Amino acid sequence: MCMEKIKKLLMTSMALIAIAAPLFTSCSDDPGVENYYTTKKQYAADYLKDNQEFSEFIEILNRATGDKGTYRLMDLLSTYGSYTVFAPTNEAVDKFLAQKGVSSVAELSKEDCDTIALNHIIEQEFYTSDYNNATYPQANMLDRYLTITSDSDTVSVPGQVRLAMYLNKTARIIHPDDSVMNGVVHTLNSLIGTNNDLLADLMSKDPKISLFNQAIVATNFADKLQQYMDIDYERAKGPTFEQDSVDWTNNELCLSTAVEYDNVAYMKHRYFKYTAFVETDEVFEKNGVTTLDDLRNLAYQKYYPVYPDDASVTDETDPRNYLNRFVAYHFLPFQQTYWQLTCFDGSDKTELANHFLRNKQDIADWYEAMMPHSLMKFSYPAGGSRGLYINNRGIKCRPDERGVLIRGVKVTPPHEMPDNMSLNGIYYYIDEVLAYDKNTQDNVIGGERLRMDGSTLSPDFLTSGARGHYTRSNIEHGKFGLGGQTKNAASNTNTCLGFKAGFAKNFYYSDNITHLHVRNRVLHFASFEGDELTIIGQFDITIKMPPVPEGMWEVRIFSCFGFENRGIIQFYFGPGEVVNGKVVGDLKPCGIPLDMRPGGEDPKIGWVNDANLGDEDAIAAFDKQFRNNGWMKGMGGYGSGPESGGGPYTYFRDISGTLRKIITRFHSDGKSDYFLRCQQKLESSKNTMNFDALELCPATVYNNEYYPENRW
Repeated sequence: MCMEKIKKLLMTSMALIAIAAPLFTSCSDDPGVENYYTTKKQYAADYLKDNQEFSEFIEILNRATGDKGTYRLMDLLSTYGSYTVFAPTNEAVDKFLAQKGVSSVAELSKEDCDTIALNHIIEQEFYTSDYNNATYPQANMLDRYLTITSDSDTVSVPGQVRLAMYLNKTARIIHPDDSVMNGVVHTLNSLIGTNNDLLADLMSKDPKISLFNQAIVATNFADKLQQYMDIDYERAKGPTFEQDSVDWTNNELCLSTAVEYDNVAYMKHRYFKYTAFVETDEVFEKNGVTTLDDLRNLAYQKYYPVYPDDASVTDETDPRNYLNRFVAYHFLPFQQTYWQLTCFDGSDKTELANHFLRNKQDIADWYEAMMPHSLMKFSYPAGGSRGLYINNRGIKCRPDERGVLIRGVKVTPPHEMPDNMSLNGIYYYIDEVLAYDKNTQDNVIGGERLRMDGSTLSPDFLTSGARGHYTRSNIEHGKFGLGGQTKNAASNTNTCLGFKAGFAKNFYYSDNITHLHVRNRVLHFASFEGDELTIIGQFDITIKMPPVPEGMWEVRIFSCFGFENRGIIQFYFGPGEVVNGKVVGDLKPCGIPLDMRPGGEDPKIGWVNDANLGDEDAIAAFDKQFRNNGWMKGMGGYGSGPESGGGPYTYFRDISGTLRKIITRFHSDGKSDYFLRCQQKLESSKNTMNFDALELCPATVYNNEYYPENRW
């Protein structure tokens, strides 16, 4: 019996009932918490076999082998691992068969069985107490994300209002949370539906966003949202791809990093997906916009002040056109669900959020949008105005230390959305007009230090689920990685995703000398937000920088120094362009090569703990001198903690090996691409660089005599 999970379930259930009171008058059909968790030591496959009501689902699982075609999914559920199984009853399967016009599972094709089976299994254990009114942070085996919502049920028992939980708002969970040795099983009253519309087609069916859909048609922007699966990636797999491992089974891909081994696999498929944030007609109307011409005028007002030279571009399919800019800025070139857009996943129980000093900074991330040379900031403030915001500035929805508060726009959470997930993307409503206007460029993007986790710098890291990837294990430590891993893939739970050259957008390198993977999320190690890029070999890798507004900027990398297998890196920086998959430009060396092997207390670096410096004046003087030498201490507002979780956390500013290295300064013209090249100088195939985070800091922050840059 898992008492901790029972406690969490009880607390969640009580909270939901309290919120809904007095709507909920009875829960008499609740099977009872004691029935939510089986005490039998059996795998998910055995659990299903022991319940006759799942016989038709078992038949589907026995016929399904997935895209590998080498094992039945029923066999997979008979092995050790971590799975969430959404099991439809025979009645639910019969209902689906009738809709399809067939009389038995035997009449379904093998492809039908694959789709159904893969759509009902997530390779990670999730209980109903873990998430509610949210999208699960990990896709199912069909590479689709599932949303779990709660609603009132006034039908099951006349005269009573009850709590009901649904998958994708259609399949009701009629018996939740049966724990098994390799995960958890939830019983459903119908099959989970799959939407095969492309994103633009799905949006076109929503009457609440008709005006924005007209703008999509006028700009022909739907043509930019047509991609789904990368055929070139499928062809590039070749006969040895399985040997490279897509299932974390290859000992040769258990790679030494700092003090442990990462178990690496590669994406099974490469997808192109998108995320959209859209004003409803109601939001436009309250801003005086009721027609497409009104929207054209609004776009002119927003974009003429920052792009006056484009006023003559009347072709609305041209990216420089103001209406086109308006539409494009509403899209990201990757798919992330509501709870993936920051590293706060919606659960206050998740210990990652507790690693931040949230009274000093909001949890935030920045992403390149589909409008050329534009960024969006996403933040999830703590406090009373909680929610996901775009281009918000402040702390806890109050003015920041410089007295600035910019609300931005608020994103509608998933449980308040209609069916918003398509084959190649997802969309959300927003409550105000969104634009990359002068205020946003000057005071949000251009007015703050941008701290970007390395795992956010490529759309492929995001769409693939590499960023925020959990371990595939249900042992005691749960979903976050542990240290002490081995070179034996079978027992190494640090499951990381690797990327082949040419298939990680914004990253340019060759496989023969450079290996790149995104680590699974680890909270005890000194990794910002738990994620980091690990680059191994005698590497030479060039990274396209996120676009920033016009002005002077400082480039910094944050990393963990002081390991003997780190490298000596020469950095180059400058403007450029990509021609035939290669970066061409004027990239100049940034000082002498950086040796990442010494720790901060080495005399070459000269780090000193704040506690040993004395008062605030002495600390400020040290920081200034440290900066003059090209260094900054780690972030003071984020820390790592013990493997067991729960703190205490050691903030990066107080760790000698967690440092920010100032690479260069440059003037951005706001419309050119800039690149950072990282070249390993040691003649070794095993030395590493952990590219943990990138900071782009405007001169208004790092060189402000009235408001010195904060330590957080």
